[in-house]
Amino acid sequence: MASVARSALMGGVAFAAFFASPAIAQDNQPTANESASPGRVGISSADIIVTAQRREERAQDVPVVVTAFTPERLEQLNISEPQDLYGTVPSLVAGTQGSATSDSQSYSIRGQSTGFLSSPAVAVYMAEVPVPASISLPLQGGPGMFIDLENVQVLSGPQGTLFGRNTTGGAVLFTPHKPTNKFEGYVQASVGNYNLVSLEGAINVPIISEKLMVRAVAAYEDRRGYTKDIVWNKWRDDKHWYSGRIGIMMRPTERFENYLLAYGTKSSNNGAGFIHRGWNFDLLQAVGFCGNPPVPGLGVSCDVYQEQTDRANAIGPRRTRMSTDAFSKIETWGVINTTALELSDELTLRNIISFQKLRSDYGTDQDGTPLQQYDPARQNADLPDFPIPGLSEFGLPITPGNVYVNGDDNWDFPRDSLKQFTEELQIQGAMLDDRLNFTAGGFYYDSKPDRLWGGASFNFCPALYTGVCSPGVSYTGVSNKSKALYAQSTLDLGVLTSAVAGLRLTTGFRYTWDTVSGFSYGFRQDSEIPGNVICNVNGESVPLGDAANDFDAGGAPGSGCQFDATLKSKAPTYTLGLDYRPTSDLMLYAKVSRGYKAGGINTFAVRPETRVFQPEKLMSYEAGFKSDWRLGGTIPFRLNATYYFSKYNNIQRPAGDFNVITSAQGAQVLGASAHVQGLEVETSIRPFDLLELAATVSHTDADYKKFEQLVLTPAGQFACNGGDFPGGRVPAGEVADYSCNRFQFLTPWIVNLRGTLDIPVPEDMGKMSLFVSYSYLSSQNTSPLSPPELNGVPVEPGVTFKAYSLLNASINWRNVGGSGFDATLFGTNLTNKLVPVGNSGVFQTLGVWSTNYGEPRMYGLKLRYRFGG
Repeated sequence: MASVARSALMGGVAFAAFFASPAIAQDNQPTANESASPGRVGISSADIIVTAQRREERAQDVPVVVTAFTPERLEQLNISEPQDLYGTVPSLVAGTQGSATSDSQSYSIRGQSTGFLSSPAVAVYMAEVPVPASISLPLQGGPGMFIDLENVQVLSGPQGTLFGRNTTGGAVLFTPHKPTNKFEGYVQASVGNYNLVSLEGAINVPIISEKLMVRAVAAYEDRRGYTKDIVWNKWRDDKHWYSGRIGIMMRPTERFENYLLAYGTKSSNNGAGFIHRGWNFDLLQAVGFCGNPPVPGLGVSCDVYQEQTDRANAIGPRRTRMSTDAFSKIETWGVINTTALELSDELTLRNIISFQKLRSDYGTDQDGTPLQQYDPARQNADLPDFPIPGLSEFGLPITPGNVYVNGDDNWDFPRDSLKQFTEELQIQGAMLDDRLNFTAGGFYYDSKPDRLWGGASFNFCPALYTGVCSPGVSYTGVSNKSKALYAQSTLDLGVLTSAVAGLRLTTGFRYTWDTVSGFSYGFRQDSEIPGNVICNVNGESVPLGDAANDFDAGGAPGSGCQFDATLKSKAPTYTLGLDYRPTSDLMLYAKVSRGYKAGGINTFAVRPETRVFQPEKLMSYEAGFKSDWRLGGTIPFRLNATYYFSKYNNIQRPAGDFNVITSAQGAQVLGASAHVQGLEVETSIRPFDLLELAATVSHTDADYKKFEQLVLTPAGQFACNGGDFPGGRVPAGEVADYSCNRFQFLTPWIVNLRGTLDIPVPEDMGKMSLFVSYSYLSSQNTSPLSPPELNGVPVEPGVTFKAYSLLNASINWRNVGGSGFDATLFGTNLTNKLVPVGNSGVFQTLGVWSTNYGEPRMYGLKLRYRFGG
């Protein structure tokens, strides 16, 4: 790390020491004598209880970087989706990654992110079970996951020892409110700008006291979008979903417990509103799509393309003109059952079994124009049956009435549709007066298609043939199976000799066997032989007929283009760590962890050698401390910090691909290597009872050590070593070096400052507080390959998001006037920043640049009525 960055880091640590972490107590901090640790004083009720090590512990006693959010904190921050966590968690980046729907949001921690067609780098768990993850989108689960929770925990770093899905980046744990022995519940209504209407409610009923208890929750949210599509007169980036969950707790005896959780969510909206920004005219003219004069039979005047950009600039960044009536539909449901049997006072046997389903479908236009330059998901979305201003003046489409005729209302294939089964059997123990804790077990994961997946798209269609181009069509299915055995223990070495009392050794080991299998067949119409199609993978022309494939839901046309692939891999992962409390206020810890993430199937392959991609592996070294103090004997003060260094190998990075024999364009997944290091600080202080100040600071520094690709495309490729060749492009047959590129989906600096002020009001009027949160996020790169510029010349504009800051606030009034009502007035992005959350990233390959922007200023009012206990 450069000396300047190191100095800035140290300054950030000193600055952060005056503020507080997300896991700080909501009320009063425990004193030094009350500070709890295993085997000593009981856990303070003022601290968040986490399950980062698959058992309940106080957050300050866990030698793991965990950021935990209570329901109160989630309400203060108005967190309702993953992207709302961005800026509040050290080293965490959350966003849509340019997805076709804002419901698809992915997590990246410490530079480890979900790549194209790969399994999650940061896995999401509900009630200890990984939620279903789609293949075509970076989507895990669906909307509505943040309702009625005990807490949300974000774990940083490899979690491959104790948790089911092997990951390199971390895990996000959602812990739902379990049924209790009280009759209680709440109803909540929210209204806000952009026609926000939200309803939520929960009821907890003890059917048989202490024996049978039920908790049910339901939620609904509807909000108008903030991006107007003036072609379709619709608002994109809207929300419309509803969700339900029911939990049943049975305790027939003191030593037996069974918790059954069932949930379901359905979302349907108008998709993401991509804003057109510009064209790569060099590419468009090179392939003959436009020119002055135009290429006969293929091109148009470049004025056609320029007109679309001019109109986009004129209507502004909250308006768009899309050729596809975009949509998004996501359905997910599941059943999770957890059984616990206390075999003795020291041993507990647990079994966790689940069955879940996820289906997603979406149509999108990511060039943001009436042209069909980059419409990667057409599906059965409507296309214009009317002339469009700005296009019809040029006589386009070239059909009677200037209408589009290349739609397909009969398309009936989802982009993703899978079913997932998991089974985990574990035994937990607490022995030697709680100085030895261990967990051991086995895990099985099986995710597979429950019907055929299909995709229809328009990519690189010349403007002259807008509305009449033949779509590219593909059918796919991918299955993932994983089996693992694991064990982890924490031993207080004081049981061996009193000289090392308080020194704890944590050892964990897991061995995983993964099998990923899949098939894909993609094709386009053969313009020379009517009734035939050209296969993407081998360029052959085959008859268009019924498939020989006998899939669950039947076959599909063009199965003669099918290829199959299977990848088997296995790997050990482990954790070895020490933690020590020299005083009851301070815990020091250090650990080394090995992470692993399975490889996958490349359903966009156009060459045999790119049909699979290999697993990622990560070695992480970490050291830090957690501390609680009383300044001047009375002022609670907390300071936690950690430094990590990771060696990251075979990083799954997407890239374009080209078959020189068939001229077919596709994709591949490259393996890169890098070093990642960083510092994370969480600190807090409560200078007096009514005021809490808090801050988090993180700095992440990542450098590629090797990142190369053999160039096959005839036009060559911009890369770090492009300066060695004429025009700055690495030509076909040479190796392109991308090691100078910035890491994808990594924000080097994240700073969050916040404060909570309890406003004095008469006791019979309730409790009132003001919460303010300010986040600073430095620039972020979103492209794996293309540098934003070379020698001052833009190469892939829009892939670097500029630094920005966000200001959020809320006023909360609990038990208003003793009425039982709580009222919260909230506002997010109060300065109304125009914040990019995704981009097309295809300027060099498909010739267009577009951006998807996040929410503008949002504000509203929540009213909650609590009843019962």
